[in-house]
Amino acid sequence: LFLKMSKICAIFGGSRGIGKAVAELLAQKGCRLAIVARNLEVARATARHLGEGHLALSCDVSREQDVQSTFEEIQKNLGPVNYLVNAAGINRDGLLLRTKTEDMISQIHTNLLGTMLTCKAAVKSMIQHQGGSIVNIGNIVGIKGNSGQSVYSASKAGLVGFSRSLAKEVARKKIRVNVVAPGFIHTEMTAHLDKDELKAAIPLGRFGEPQEVAQAVVFLLESPYVTGSTLIVDGGLQLQ
Repeated sequence: LFLKMSKICAIFGGSRGIGKAVAELLAQKGCRLAIVARNLEVARATARHLGEGHLALSCDVSREQDVQSTFEEIQKNLGPVNYLVNAAGINRDGLLLRTKTEDMISQIHTNLLGTMLTCKAAVKSMIQHQGGSIVNIGNIVGIKGNSGQSVYSASKAGLVGFSRSLAKEVARKKIRVNVVAPGFIHTEMTAHLDKDELKAAIPLGRFGEPQEVAQAVVFLLESPYVTGSTLIVDGGLQLQ
Protein backbone atom coordinates (compact mmCIF):
# COMPACT_ATOMS: atom_id res chain seq x y z
CA LEU A 1 0.00 0.00 0.00
CA PHE A 2 1.42 3.37 -1.00
CA LEU A 3 1.21 5.93 1.77
CA LYS A 4 -0.09 9.25 0.53
CA MET A 5 2.47 11.94 1.31
CA SER A 6 1.04 14.41 3.77
CA LYS A 7 0.51 17.90 2.39
CA ILE A 8 2.60 20.76 3.72
CA CYS A 9 0.52 23.81 4.55
CA ALA A 10 1.69 27.28 5.58
CA ILE A 11 -0.89 29.33 7.47
CA PHE A 12 -0.05 32.98 8.00
CA GLY A 13 -2.09 34.29 10.90
CA GLY A 14 -2.48 30.66 11.98
CA SER A 15 -2.19 31.16 15.72
CA ARG A 16 -5.75 32.37 16.40
CA GLY A 17 -9.20 33.03 14.98
CA ILE A 18 -9.98 31.76 11.50
CA GLY A 19 -6.35 30.80 10.79
CA LYS A 20 -6.23 28.58 13.86
CA ALA A 21 -9.52 26.90 12.93
CA VAL A 22 -8.12 26.16 9.46
CA ALA A 23 -4.99 24.72 11.06
CA GLU A 24 -7.05 22.42 13.31
CA LEU A 25 -9.10 21.11 10.39
CA LEU A 26 -6.04 20.50 8.19
CA ALA A 27 -4.19 18.79 11.04
CA GLN A 28 -7.14 16.39 11.41
CA LYS A 29 -6.78 15.63 7.70
CA GLY A 30 -3.14 14.69 8.21
CA CYS A 31 -1.45 17.81 6.85
CA ARG A 32 1.82 19.03 8.32
CA LEU A 33 1.52 22.67 9.23
CA ALA A 34 3.65 25.74 9.55
CA ILE A 35 1.86 28.10 11.92
CA VAL A 36 3.14 31.59 11.18
CA ALA A 37 2.30 34.61 13.34
CA ARG A 38 3.90 37.79 14.62
CA ASN A 39 3.92 36.41 18.14
CA LEU A 40 6.15 33.33 18.24
CA GLU A 41 4.95 32.18 21.68
CA VAL A 42 1.31 32.07 20.56
CA ALA A 43 2.30 30.33 17.32
CA ARG A 44 4.23 27.72 19.34
CA ALA A 45 1.27 27.12 21.64
CA THR A 46 -1.00 26.55 18.63
CA ALA A 47 1.50 24.22 16.93
CA ARG A 48 1.85 22.18 20.16
CA HIS A 49 -1.92 22.00 20.54
CA LEU A 50 -2.13 20.49 17.02
CA GLY A 51 0.11 17.55 17.92
CA GLU A 52 3.46 16.28 16.67
CA GLY A 53 5.36 17.35 13.59
CA HIS A 54 4.16 20.92 13.13
CA LEU A 55 6.27 24.05 12.94
CA ALA A 56 5.84 27.48 14.55
CA LEU A 57 7.45 30.58 13.05
CA SER A 58 7.36 34.30 13.63
CA CYS A 59 7.03 36.63 10.62
CA ASP A 60 6.10 40.20 9.81
CA VAL A 61 4.37 39.60 6.48
CA SER A 62 4.91 43.18 5.35
CA ARG A 63 8.71 42.61 5.22
CA GLU A 64 9.86 40.70 2.16
CA GLN A 65 13.05 39.46 3.82
CA ASP A 66 11.02 38.04 6.71
CA VAL A 67 8.66 36.27 4.33
CA GLN A 68 11.50 34.77 2.30
CA SER A 69 13.34 33.40 5.33
CA THR A 70 10.05 31.99 6.66
CA PHE A 71 9.54 30.00 3.45
CA GLU A 72 13.17 28.81 3.58
CA GLU A 73 12.62 27.56 7.15
CA ILE A 74 9.42 25.75 6.16
CA GLN A 75 11.13 24.11 3.17
CA LYS A 76 14.08 23.04 5.34
CA ASN A 77 11.99 21.65 8.22
CA LEU A 78 8.83 20.32 6.54
CA GLY A 79 9.35 20.40 2.78
CA PRO A 80 7.94 22.46 -0.12
CA VAL A 81 4.59 24.16 0.56
CA ASN A 82 1.54 22.61 -1.14
CA TYR A 83 -1.10 24.81 0.48
CA LEU A 84 -0.88 28.46 1.49
CA VAL A 85 -3.53 30.20 3.60
CA ASN A 86 -3.31 33.93 4.26
CA ALA A 87 -5.33 34.74 7.36
CA ALA A 88 -3.10 37.44 8.86
CA GLY A 89 -5.08 40.66 9.09
CA ILE A 90 -5.52 43.79 11.17
CA ASN A 91 -8.24 46.40 11.30
CA ARG A 92 -8.16 49.95 12.64
CA ASP A 93 -11.75 51.03 12.23
CA GLY A 94 -12.67 54.68 12.01
CA LEU A 95 -14.12 57.29 9.70
CA LEU A 96 -11.68 58.24 6.95
CA LEU A 97 -11.41 61.85 8.15
CA ARG A 98 -10.24 60.60 11.54
CA THR A 99 -7.87 57.92 10.26
CA LYS A 100 -4.15 58.54 10.65
CA THR A 101 -2.04 57.88 7.58
CA GLU A 102 0.14 55.41 9.51
CA ASP A 103 -2.99 53.39 10.36
CA MET A 104 -3.90 53.32 6.66
CA ILE A 105 -0.41 52.14 5.78
CA SER A 106 -0.27 49.42 8.45
CA GLN A 107 -3.58 47.91 7.28
CA ILE A 108 -2.56 47.95 3.62
CA HIS A 109 0.88 46.54 4.46
CA THR A 110 -0.43 43.63 6.55
CA ASN A 111 -3.68 42.81 4.75
CA LEU A 112 -2.71 43.37 1.12
CA LEU A 113 1.05 43.73 0.63
CA GLY A 114 1.69 40.89 3.11
CA THR A 115 -0.52 38.54 1.10
CA MET A 116 1.19 39.59 -2.13
CA LEU A 117 4.59 38.81 -0.63
CA THR A 118 3.62 35.39 0.77
CA CYS A 119 1.94 34.47 -2.54
CA LYS A 120 5.05 35.53 -4.47
CA ALA A 121 7.26 33.30 -2.31
CA ALA A 122 4.80 30.39 -2.42
CA VAL A 123 4.24 30.56 -6.18
CA LYS A 124 7.98 30.46 -6.83
CA SER A 125 8.20 27.22 -4.85
CA MET A 126 4.93 25.77 -6.23
CA ILE A 127 6.08 26.26 -9.84
CA GLN A 128 9.23 24.25 -9.06
CA HIS A 129 7.19 21.49 -7.44
CA GLN A 130 4.41 21.27 -10.04
CA GLY A 131 1.39 22.81 -8.41
CA GLY A 132 -0.29 24.04 -5.28
CA SER A 133 -3.29 25.81 -3.87
CA ILE A 134 -3.67 29.23 -2.21
CA VAL A 135 -6.60 30.62 -0.24
CA ASN A 136 -6.60 34.27 0.80
CA ILE A 137 -8.99 35.38 3.54
CA GLY A 138 -10.87 38.46 2.39
CA ASN A 139 -13.94 39.91 4.05
CA ILE A 140 -17.52 40.66 3.06
CA VAL A 141 -16.83 44.38 3.66
CA GLY A 142 -14.34 44.21 0.78
CA ILE A 143 -17.32 43.39 -1.46
CA LYS A 144 -20.18 45.20 0.25
CA GLY A 145 -18.36 48.17 1.82
CA ASN A 146 -19.03 49.44 5.33
CA SER A 147 -19.06 52.87 6.90
CA GLY A 148 -16.09 53.34 9.23
CA GLN A 149 -14.07 50.64 7.50
CA SER A 150 -13.03 52.29 4.23
CA VAL A 151 -9.33 51.45 4.54
CA TYR A 152 -9.88 47.89 5.82
CA SER A 153 -12.47 47.42 3.08
CA ALA A 154 -10.04 48.68 0.42
CA SER A 155 -7.33 46.28 1.62
CA LYS A 156 -9.76 43.33 1.47
CA ALA A 157 -11.25 44.36 -1.90
CA GLY A 158 -7.67 44.55 -3.19
CA LEU A 159 -7.22 40.90 -2.23
CA VAL A 160 -10.06 39.88 -4.55
CA GLY A 161 -8.59 41.67 -7.58
CA PHE A 162 -5.11 40.41 -6.73
CA SER A 163 -6.27 36.80 -6.30
CA ARG A 164 -8.27 36.74 -9.54
CA SER A 165 -5.34 38.14 -11.50
CA LEU A 166 -2.83 35.79 -9.88
CA ALA A 167 -5.18 32.86 -10.57
CA LYS A 168 -4.96 33.71 -14.29
CA GLU A 169 -1.17 34.03 -14.16
CA VAL A 170 -0.49 30.67 -12.53
CA ALA A 171 -3.34 28.40 -13.67
CA ARG A 172 -1.17 26.81 -16.39
CA LYS A 173 1.32 25.89 -13.68
CA LYS A 174 -1.38 23.88 -11.83
CA ILE A 175 -1.59 26.48 -9.06
CA ARG A 176 -5.05 27.59 -7.91
CA VAL A 177 -5.84 30.84 -6.08
CA ASN A 178 -9.15 31.54 -4.34
CA VAL A 179 -10.65 33.86 -1.73
CA VAL A 180 -12.96 33.22 1.21
CA ALA A 181 -14.92 36.30 2.29
CA PRO A 182 -16.31 35.85 5.81
CA GLY A 183 -18.95 38.04 7.41
CA PHE A 184 -19.25 38.45 11.18
CA ILE A 185 -17.39 35.57 12.84
CA HIS A 186 -16.81 34.97 16.58
CA THR A 187 -13.11 35.90 16.90
CA GLU A 188 -10.99 38.30 18.95
CA MET A 189 -11.39 40.81 16.11
CA THR A 190 -15.17 40.96 16.60
CA ALA A 191 -15.23 40.57 20.40
CA HIS A 192 -15.86 44.30 20.96
CA LEU A 193 -18.89 44.50 18.61
CA ASP A 194 -22.50 44.81 19.72
CA LYS A 195 -23.70 41.35 18.73
CA ASP A 196 -27.44 41.84 19.22
CA GLU A 197 -27.70 44.86 16.95
CA LEU A 198 -25.63 43.21 14.21
CA LYS A 199 -27.44 39.86 14.35
CA ALA A 200 -30.60 41.61 13.17
CA ALA A 201 -28.87 42.38 9.85
CA ILE A 202 -27.81 38.75 9.27
CA PRO A 203 -30.51 36.59 7.62
CA LEU A 204 -29.31 33.47 9.46
CA GLY A 205 -29.61 35.47 12.68
CA ARG A 206 -26.24 34.71 14.25
CA PHE A 207 -22.49 35.24 13.98
CA GLY A 208 -20.49 32.49 12.31
CA GLU A 209 -17.92 30.26 13.99
CA PRO A 210 -14.28 30.11 12.86
CA GLN A 211 -14.76 26.38 12.13
CA GLU A 212 -17.49 27.22 9.61
CA VAL A 213 -15.11 29.48 7.69
CA ALA A 214 -12.37 26.84 7.97
CA GLN A 215 -14.59 24.32 6.15
CA ALA A 216 -14.92 26.75 3.24
CA VAL A 217 -11.16 27.35 3.17
CA VAL A 218 -10.37 23.63 3.11
CA PHE A 219 -13.02 23.06 0.43
CA LEU A 220 -11.23 25.58 -1.82
CA LEU A 221 -7.77 24.23 -1.00
CA GLU A 222 -8.87 20.76 -2.07
CA SER A 223 -11.20 21.51 -5.03
CA PRO A 224 -9.17 20.75 -8.17
CA TYR A 225 -11.41 22.64 -10.63
CA VAL A 226 -12.02 25.87 -8.70
CA THR A 227 -9.76 28.88 -9.19
CA GLY A 228 -10.19 32.66 -9.18
CA SER A 229 -13.29 32.26 -7.05
CA THR A 230 -14.58 34.22 -4.05
CA LEU A 231 -16.63 32.13 -1.63
CA ILE A 232 -18.78 34.26 0.68
CA VAL A 233 -19.40 32.81 4.16
CA ASP A 234 -21.52 35.43 5.89
CA GLY A 235 -24.88 33.99 6.94
CA GLY A 236 -26.54 35.89 4.09
CA LEU A 237 -25.29 39.33 5.10
CA GLN A 238 -24.50 40.26 1.49
CA LEU A 239 -28.19 39.80 0.62
CA GLN A 240 -29.15 42.83 2.68
